[in-house]
Amino acid sequence: MNDSAGTPQSETTVLQSAMRGLACKCPRCGQGKLYAGFLTLAPACDRCGLDYAFIDTGDGPAIFIIMLAGAIVVGCALVVEVKYQPPFWLHAALWLPLILATTLLPLRAMKSLLIALQFHHKAAPGRLVDRAK
Repeated sequence: MNDSAGTPQSETTVLQSAMRGLACKCPRCGQGKLYAGFLTLAPACDRCGLDYAFIDTGDGPAIFIIMLAGAIVVGCALVVEVKYQPPFWLHAALWLPLILATTLLPLRAMKSLLIALQFHHKAAPGRLVDRAK
């Protein structure tokens, strides 16, 4: 999954890997760019040459963001509804921008955090083991 060139994996702590992920940098060297677009991954690191073909975060980042954003927005909407009872159009005007901000802004960092942790822990697809011995 990861090549031995560059910084050895054993020297990197989980905190360092997480910080590289939050900074949207290469999980191995911490300097190269991880993304070519907003959520489009680059084919490889421009500094250490790590091939990003192993990366598969699936729906993990989106699920984490949806859960966090949902708790924030629903909690705020309930407090405002109970305390002020505004009309529905005001709810829409208040919460639609908050929904967009709490889902789109952290999505890139969450995806790169999961990529960095996947690289740090050498995550690989599961395999069935023959236990009939």
